[in-house]
Amino acid sequence: MVIAIDGPAGTGKSTVAKIIAERLNITFLNSGSFYRGITLFLLKDGIDLTDENAMVEYAKKLDIDYVNSRLIVNGQDVEDKLHTDLVDANAAKVSAVVPLRHVVNEKIRHITQSLSIVCEGRDMTTVVFPEAEHKFYLDASIDVQAERRFKQGVSNLSLEEIKESIRKRDEIDKNKAEGALKIASDAVYIDSSYLTIEQVCEIIISKILK
Repeated sequence: MVIAIDGPAGTGKSTVAKIIAERLNITFLNSGSFYRGITLFLLKDGIDLTDENAMVEYAKKLDIDYVNSRLIVNGQDVEDKLHTDLVDANAAKVSAVVPLRHVVNEKIRHITQSLSIVCEGRDMTTVVFPEAEHKFYLDASIDVQAERRFKQGVSNLSLEEIKESIRKRDEIDKNKAEGALKIASDAVYIDSSYLTIEQVCEIIISKILK
């Protein structure tokens, strides 16, 4: 079974997906972690982020796995290194490279062949798993997105700077040549701005189990 959840940053996708996975005893997968992991290694190894061919060839050679809902790249657990300001500033740019998206999508599909999963990202319902049994789109106002990100305490940016960063990233995500952030026609739309995480989870689980 594939439960796919899309939406912009700060809508609670990761938290909700983790809870859903725990309650249904299936695997949680964050597609954004793959792009962040690749971005982390591109930056670490000094790959030119304006050279798309170099980026794609580099990404193909990375050994990426997902173990216990944590991203493993070249044997290293990098889950706790994926939300630095530097990775934040470059991940959307990296994920906008169409051939690199193909590489990531193949890696994700390969990893999940034998798993029941809850996956979340930007194009899970539209590109990666268009045949998913259950599709959801989580949304929230830009103010709520920024406040949630600020409260995570992983950024050195001010609230206004985070808001601008999210606005820019969402603009990039919505205008990608492929894998753009959009609402699938058969996805359940949920505005999480004024809902608790528990309320969002209850809505999703009720739809899955009905």
